[in-house]
Amino acid sequence: MSEPLVTIVTPSFNQGHFIAATIESVLSQDYPHVEYIIMDGGSSDATAAVAARYEGRLTFISEKDRGQAHAINKGFQRARGEIVAWLNSDDTLLPGAVSTAVTALRDNPSVAAIYGDGYQIDYDGKIKQKFLATEPFNLWKLTYVIDYVLQQSVFFRRECLEAAGWLDESLHFGMDWDILVRLGKRWGLAYVPETLGCLREYAEAKSFAGGDRRFAELSRIVRGHTGERRPPGWWIYGLDTYDKIWAERIRGVLGSYAADRFVQMCRAVIDRKQNYSQGLFADGWAVRRMFWMLPGSVKAIRIEGHNPGWAPAFERQCLRLTVSGVDAGSVRPGIGDFSARLELPHATEAPVLRFDATVAVPPSDIGASADSRQLAWRMTAIRSED
Repeated sequence: MSEPLVTIVTPSFNQGHFIAATIESVLSQDYPHVEYIIMDGGSSDATAAVAARYEGRLTFISEKDRGQAHAINKGFQRARGEIVAWLNSDDTLLPGAVSTAVTALRDNPSVAAIYGDGYQIDYDGKIKQKFLATEPFNLWKLTYVIDYVLQQSVFFRRECLEAAGWLDESLHFGMDWDILVRLGKRWGLAYVPETLGCLREYAEAKSFAGGDRRFAELSRIVRGHTGERRPPGWWIYGLDTYDKIWAERIRGVLGSYAADRFVQMCRAVIDRKQNYSQGLFADGWAVRRMFWMLPGSVKAIRIEGHNPGWAPAFERQCLRLTVSGVDAGSVRPGIGDFSARLELPHATEAPVLRFDATVAVPPSDIGASADSRQLAWRMTAIRSED
């Protein structure tokens, strides 16, 4: 895959005000092999006239469709590229994005897609801020907690999309989250710490205007992928949807102070679900119970970590692994770096791994630092082994 063809698909409907910027961001890429397809849903505005200015440099198809996911699927199925991406008609790619994606997929041959960083831009295309949710690939968090991937930065292997059954055309708000989880469970994703795309945010944008319809769909997605009635993501997206609505009702009855307190409580629940539900902090420290997921069929795992010497209690630490409620053995890591192999009870597709530690120590309690978190062990890596 030295210089593979890359196909960008733009689903479009009455976005003539923005689509020129979208087109320019694709056609100005420095990568030499880009196919660009615009799948228009029969726009009645200036979209067709804008696209006509680029005749010969892109393919413009205007016909009725059954929604955004259907339009994207039609474009992907027409695509000749072995790498594909979709870019909404109000979003943009950043310079060098395609070249970066090709290199990243070459460097990560086992994954189904790569994603990177990006920016949130306003109605006029000015950068508001960096998209802050992005983080390295964490399958459990992506499946159970939140979609932290900026869709405008994602590039897929077309063969993986086809094998996974393309986008779910019944979805209108979360089709990107759904396909990323499906691909992540089967092949994994790779994070590239480069800025690749921009998300345009304005009041009329679909993700801002979805309300309870959007939450109902996201709830269906997270429940379907986890098998849980109220996984962390259900709380996060539910409270993020309804807290302001409920707060306004409270304001009318009990006043502003009660409404503001209610919003603060909702935000605290969201923060806790997002930051604590996995039992793993961003710095690699785990608490007594920690969850992890690995893509593909897993027969055995290699767990690597570190227990520092500032807590003598770590000497008697024991980590017990449970997979789907079945005991899969334990590790006694001791002090310092450790590495251990654990066999799973049977080969499992994208298993949910639960690690329970017998010891957890707040550094502040023993004067090691001001850190008051209950820390059990520091994870370096967990990977699948044959």
